[in-house]
Amino acid sequence: MKNSNKRKITRRSFLKLVGAGSLAAAVASVGCSGPEGKSSSSKKKRGTMTYRITPTTHDKVSLLGYGMMRLPATDGNPAGKKNDSPIDQKQVNRLVDYAMENGVNYFDTSPAYCKGESEASTGIALHRHPRESYFVATKLSNFSPEKWSRAASMQMYRNSFKNLQVDCIDYYLLHGIGMPAEKDGEKVSGMDALKARYFDNGMLDFLVEERKAGRIRNLGFSYHGDIAAFDYLLSMHDKYKWDFVQIQLNYVDWKHAKEVRERNTNAEYLYSELEKRGIPAIIMEPLLGGRLATLPDHVVETLKQRVPDSSVASWAFRYAGNFPNVLTVLSGMTYMEHLEENLDTYSPLVNLTDDDLEFLEYVAKLILKYPTIPCNDCKYCMPCPYGIDIPAIFVHYNKCVNEGNVPSSAQDPEYARERKAFLVGYDRSVPRLRQASHCIGCNQCVSHCPQTIEIPSELHRIDGFVESLKQGTLI
Repeated sequence: MKNSNKRKITRRSFLKLVGAGSLAAAVASVGCSGPEGKSSSSKKKRGTMTYRITPTTHDKVSLLGYGMMRLPATDGNPAGKKNDSPIDQKQVNRLVDYAMENGVNYFDTSPAYCKGESEASTGIALHRHPRESYFVATKLSNFSPEKWSRAASMQMYRNSFKNLQVDCIDYYLLHGIGMPAEKDGEKVSGMDALKARYFDNGMLDFLVEERKAGRIRNLGFSYHGDIAAFDYLLSMHDKYKWDFVQIQLNYVDWKHAKEVRERNTNAEYLYSELEKRGIPAIIMEPLLGGRLATLPDHVVETLKQRVPDSSVASWAFRYAGNFPNVLTVLSGMTYMEHLEENLDTYSPLVNLTDDDLEFLEYVAKLILKYPTIPCNDCKYCMPCPYGIDIPAIFVHYNKCVNEGNVPSSAQDPEYARERKAFLVGYDRSVPRLRQASHCIGCNQCVSHCPQTIEIPSELHRIDGFVESLKQGTLI
């Protein structure tokens, strides 16, 4: 596991040496280059990245963190469960190079991402740079019961070092705390799954010892649904000394998480509980699964009226970074244009005013009038034993809601056009044999959903809506 490009200079002295605006120059001074030995990018340098400090290790972390969950594939689409094309490693290298040239130094991956290939791809891209110039985060993603044993969990942990080509992991997470599971046909609560995955097998105590030994530098967890599990782990902060916690936070989830996903807790509570303990927050889903970047037209107009030159997504990223106890905000950037826009937002961050915050709360309430489903197309629910394409159904439904192609009644003056757009698009997006009408409510998918969506209920609701459109019975 020895990293051949590791420098003698210590991480702390290196990061003190490079200022917030001089990281790119410092990287260049130690001979960093692209895979062909040339400058990794000819694109213009952006502004000066905003940084935050980890209280326990004093790491200087970029406010923009690179989420390695949606890496580009060779077909131009995000790699993942539904895409058989391999990861485009050259493009990953280019994205990582450009991110680092512009101050990004936090990279977040997992053994579960991109069909299990994200860690290795991340390791290849980062290994080309001095070890002191980046922080890498990964997770113990032992979701399924067959991976709950100590042996299976230990193997996953060891493999992360090999895949990432490092001898220490900067930020290590217990992954998906609060997610329910299913074992031997029985539903396991988020709290019971937590105990089986990390306490009963001794893995949490082992990871604490690994931190003491220096193979883990910061230890934390990511929260995904059952508030009892979140509160339980925080109640043990005096014992485990959590260095950070990863939560979902955006301007809708701040006060309205329960309105968009069942059993979830408002981000306002999660953040405040961390803040009062001095535990920094790492933010995931700043765009609410992408929905805050593709808003209904009337909401976009509201945002544009306030600041015409700001993108819809930049409002969400500014909001997530606005809180002082936030260490970094993760973004899964598949394409260069996503990276460039996010770099501009955080280079440097322009803090929101109190008026801005009130305005975004108003926008959040506008968004909630549209009954979208909080699916981020992660495909953890797949495959369905009955062949239903769950994510495709939700993606089509949400797209139609956002585009105004969901008629509220037959009296709607745009009813005929909206009806046709929904039904024709549905058949084109989802084959008939894979549509919501085939859901029998077995609930096998529910325990795998990080957003805790009641998937069968939503599928039945959509199927009822489709049938009312087909039969002309929508009132």
